[in-house]
Parts: sequence; C-alpha cells; structure tokens
Amino acid sequence: MKLNAKWWALAALVVAVGLFQALGGSQYLSLEAIKNSQAALQSATAAQPLLAAAVYFVVYVLATALSLPGATVITLVGGALFGLGWGLLIVSFASSLGATLAFLASRWLLRDTVQARFGDKLAALNEGVKKDGAFYLFGLRLVPLFPFFMINLAMGLTPIRPWTFYWVSQVGMLAGTAVYVNAGTQLAQINSLSGLASPSLIAAFALLGVFPLLARKLMDALQARKVYRGFAKPKTFDRNLVVIGGGAAGLVTSYIAAAVKAKVTLVEKHKLGGDCLNTGCVPSKALIRSAKFVAQVKKSPDWGIARAHAEFDFAEVMGRVHRVIGQIEPHDSAERYRGLGVDVVQGAARIVSPWEVEITHDDGTVQSLTTRAIVIAAGARPFVPPIPGLDQVEVLTSDSLWSLKTLPRRLLVLGGGPIGSELTQAFNRLGSQVTQVEMAPRLLAREDADVSEAVMQRFAQEGVDVRVGHAAKRVVVEGGEKFLVAEHQGQEVRIAFDQILVAVGRQANLQGYGLQELGVTTGRTVEVNGYLQTNFPNIYAAGDVAGPYQFTHTAAHQAWYAAVNALFDPIKKFKADYRVIPWATFVDPEVARVGLNEQEAQAQGVPYEVTRYGIDDLDRAIADGTAHGFVKVLTVPGKDKILGVTIVGDHAGDLLAEYVLAMKHGLGLNKILGTIHTYPTLAEANKYAAGEWKRAHAPQGLLRWVQRFHAWRRGA
Repeated sequence: MKLNAKWWALAALVVAVGLFQALGGSQYLSLEAIKNSQAALQSATAAQPLLAAAVYFVVYVLATALSLPGATVITLVGGALFGLGWGLLIVSFASSLGATLAFLASRWLLRDTVQARFGDKLAALNEGVKKDGAFYLFGLRLVPLFPFFMINLAMGLTPIRPWTFYWVSQVGMLAGTAVYVNAGTQLAQINSLSGLASPSLIAAFALLGVFPLLARKLMDALQARKVYRGFAKPKTFDRNLVVIGGGAAGLVTSYIAAAVKAKVTLVEKHKLGGDCLNTGCVPSKALIRSAKFVAQVKKSPDWGIARAHAEFDFAEVMGRVHRVIGQIEPHDSAERYRGLGVDVVQGAARIVSPWEVEITHDDGTVQSLTTRAIVIAAGARPFVPPIPGLDQVEVLTSDSLWSLKTLPRRLLVLGGGPIGSELTQAFNRLGSQVTQVEMAPRLLAREDADVSEAVMQRFAQEGVDVRVGHAAKRVVVEGGEKFLVAEHQGQEVRIAFDQILVAVGRQANLQGYGLQELGVTTGRTVEVNGYLQTNFPNIYAAGDVAGPYQFTHTAAHQAWYAAVNALFDPIKKFKADYRVIPWATFVDPEVARVGLNEQEAQAQGVPYEVTRYGIDDLDRAIADGTAHGFVKVLTVPGKDKILGVTIVGDHAGDLLAEYVLAMKHGLGLNKILGTIHTYPTLAEANKYAAGEWKRAHAPQGLLRWVQRFHAWRRGA
C-alpha cells in the first residue's frame, strides 16, 4: 500500500528523534553538561548578544516543536545567559511558538486518524473543548504535573483553534517559565532539577491550575445572577418540579421525578399524550395499516389468490383510527400518572418568574405554584407557510385531517418529507387521486438518493403524481375550482385539487406561556445547552420545543436528562447524548436509519466504506412477497465499526434495532455475523449484510496459504 505524505512525515519525525537519542544528543541537554559549558556560553553571549539570543531562540523552538527532552534545562540556560527580564521574554515566546508548532504537527499528522477511529468516544470531549477549551488548556498549563509536550500533542487532536492554543499557552506557561528562568540566574548553585519542583511549589501550581475552572464556575454564577436580577427567589417551594406539556417529553419527565420521590406537577391544556398519541404517530400508523391492507388486497394474485376485493367506507376507517387512539390513551392518562405519584393538572400554564408558574384551570380558577425547577415540554405544531391565496381554502394539516369523514377525491399534499410522504401513500391507497408537490429535487431529501428513488418508484407504480422540483407560489380559486400555482424549471404549472394537506415541517410552540415576558432565549426552538438548560439555569426544555430532533423517542430520551438535571443539579448533572438516534419513515417500502448515511458522511468529510445487501435475495422476504429493498451499512475503512445504517424494506424500523444496539454499545459487524439469527426471518438480512462485509475483507493472502495447506494434505 502506498504511504501518503502524512505517514512519511511521521516516519521522518520518529527517525529524527530516534537518531537524536541514539547519537547521545540528550547528554548535551543535561544539567551537568550545561553547567560545564556555562562559562563558555556566557562568554559567547557577552561577545555577540543578539546572535546568541537568535540561536538560543531557534534551538528552543526546535526542541519544543520536536518534543525533545531537556526543556527544563534549556529554560535554565535562558536565565543564566540573559537574566530574568530578557530570559523570560525570549523563553516565553520561544516556548509558545514551539508548542504551537508541535500542536499543528500533531493536528496535521494524527487528528483525522484519531477522530475517525475514536470519534464517538471523543464526542463529549470535543464538545467541551469547543466550548471551554481555553479554560481547560489554561488549567493544564498552570499545573507542572502534566508534561507540556504531552499537552501540545494531545490538544492537537481536539477542535481547539490554533490562535486560542497559542495565546492561552503564552499566558498559561508564564508563571512556570518565570520560576525556571529565575532559577537559571543561579545556575551554578543548582545541583538537581528535582529541587526546583518541590512538593510545595507543585501544590501551589496545582491550586493555581484549578483557578480557570473556578473562574468558569464564577462566570456561570455571575451570568445566572444577572439573568435572575429583579426576581425574588422564594425561601420555600411548593414543588420540586413543574412540567409544562403532557406529550412524550412531559410525561416521561414527570414520571421520573415521581419515581425518585420528588414533588412534581404536570400541566397540560389540551390532551395528555401530546401530538404523538392524538394527531401524530398513533393515528397516522393506524391509517397507514388500513391503507396497506387495501393495497395488499389489490395485489392478491401475488399471493396466489385469484380474486379479492375490499369494500370500505372512509368514515369507518377514520372511526378505527379514533378507536386505536382510545385503546392506547390509558397508557398516557391522568389517572395512570396520578397513580404513579404525579400531580396532573388540566389547564394553561404561564411562567411568571423563574420559580413560579401560574395555572389557569379549565373552570377559570387560578393556581400559583412555586418550584425549584421548571421543564418546558410544550411540543410543536404543523407549520403553514404564508403562500398567497392559501387562506382562501380549507387547509388540512397532520393535526386537523383526523376530523375528515369523506375521502378527498383530489388531494394535493404539499411537502415531501416523512409526514407528507406517509400521508400521500395512505390516502392514495384508500382511493384519493394524490398529487405530491415537493420543492426539492427528490422526496425524503435527508436520505440518500437511492432511498428516495426507491420510494418515488413505488409511489409512481401506485399512481401517485409526484411533482418534485416544484416551488409553490400561490393558490387561486377560479369558477369554484381550486389550483396550486407552482414554479417548475422557470415555468408556472397549475395543479387542480379539491383539498390541500400542508406537511412542510413543524414549528416549536413558543408563545402563550410566558417565555418572552420572562426573557427565556428562543430562536426556532427554546435554546438550551448540552444539559437542556435555558439561559435560566433552573428552567429546562425537552422534546420538540427544544429540538434538535422531532421524534417521540428522542423526546423521551431528552426527558431523562431534563428530569435528572433539574432535580439534582448542582450535585450532579448529565449532558444529553445524541450519538445514536434512530428514526423511521413508515412509507412502503419502509425507510429506517441510524447514524450517518452517505450524503452526511460526504458533507462532514468522514471516510467510509459501504456494504450493501439486497433484501430481494432473502428467503423470508421471497416467501412473504416482500422481496425488495436493501440494507446499507457504512463502516470505518478497513474495520467493522459501524458509522451508520439505512434499511429500506418491510419492517425496516424493526430490523434497525439490532444496529442501534450495536452502535450504542460499540459492537461491530463481526459480532452481528457471529450471532445466531432465526431462520427464516427478515432479521437475517442484518446477518447477511455483515457477511457481505466479511467477504469483502477476507484475508486473501492468508487464504492462498490455506489453499496450499489443503492441497498439501491431499497430497496434490
């Protein structure tokens, strides 16, 4: 294999340092050798001080840049030759420049390799360095327990900016440099380096090293004090926690609080269960299942059934949807959560101070609760864009369509994301003439192009009129006929419809409960840090209202962190972990993904290999008549470490779970291949995908020797 420039440079550096040691270079940097040469060095310096300073500066920079031993002795020489003032000035700049060169060399030679190999394990460290790298580096520079050359090389592997590294090093090393330069002015009296770093001196530096972290804590405290200015903190509290919003995030947050015996109130102004139960995940999946049955009946010959026919009434289908909601509703009921120890209140909450929530009950009574912490879990709602003329027609959204009793004859779905695509296929299968309009060049733009193509081909086969690359311009009503006017390739296109379903995304619920009046920082969502804290440290946010993902399972995931941090900070708090987030789009073929796909890996510059297994070759899929789709696995080049997985096909969301577990716990494809999978099941697709990777990475050289061995045993 051809070595690249980085490996040649690293090899040359190792050889150079090795030769320096082998040729006895380190003996010239010993204390004894320097003391023996002190008179000659001082004489040469007195004769040509500028030249001596320049040579000394270059030697110091090179020794530091190459991480050679003897930095302490060279620093002493600076004091002996140039005195405290000039010596400190020269050494300070030389050491900082050399350290920065070592930092840059480490970054160029090693960072990409280390991040690719251990990126998931370093994610928290990288995030911390991005935010507080200067404080961390300053603390390390002040503590001589940590060899400076190790700090130089280690920081090169992190995202800290070179300029930040330089100036923090310049300032942070100044105190230690001054101690050693000053000692060098008395070089003749120094008999051992160990005496310079006495336990008391190290302890003093260690205490000094804690200062930046304490300073950061002090800054946080001052910031919190500033944000709380003008609010009176109660001496006692009615609640440990008040949770606003009874969706997935709010329910899980309040349940966890009650489980650890905190006094918690959950406030919901509409229905418990939030969007997922009432207007999102649950009703849409119930509708999709009915539509899938109708589609399967139409394809009865594929299963050897000559003729089959499904008669249905759309109102009855929607009735089933509401029955499903009713059956699941007890899981999220007020009675259940009250039984778990949660004080559930039906009403509208309003935050009136960082420690007080005012609740207007359904009967008009007003209750005021003081609380140590607040969790905002107010969710999100469908976004309806300001398209001219849209207000002239009834607009359906994923919230409002569940009241339909009559199937739309011509339905226009605006949006090609997961929600729009799921509902497009469901209504089309139930008999609507569906036109799906998407501004991007393909549906499901967050997925890879081959995934979008598989879905779009199926939609076309089933009769959906997919219009990608169409930007909605306006809605017009002429002679009782409704049209969407869209722009496509520079031309205006008119698309007729009876009803329009807008599914172009969701927006966080930020109004109506006191955020703006209080001064909670918001953008498109409530802005939170890694601990899910807002700019008010005792107010947290989780779920769709906080982002960055709008999935029920991530809302529940965030809820654990919000609850624990709200209840136990400052004793202990945890940073939310988003490393392994799965999701699925429940179209047919189903699409499920975890981790990176190809377009994300390319955008982020992450090197990867692709392994692909076609589900059309899977025995169970063939038997079920679902032999379509694929499993695509991205791995670290040459290794079985999984970077991401995309599955397209029946039950893709269920099949993905094995890869989610593997990525969460650091298991590679070899472990999946070595796991017994029941035959015949769709889950075998995961094993066969791992097998494809194994075959592509078979040790061909070793196999040739094994072939010769077997030939020898045959006597051939």
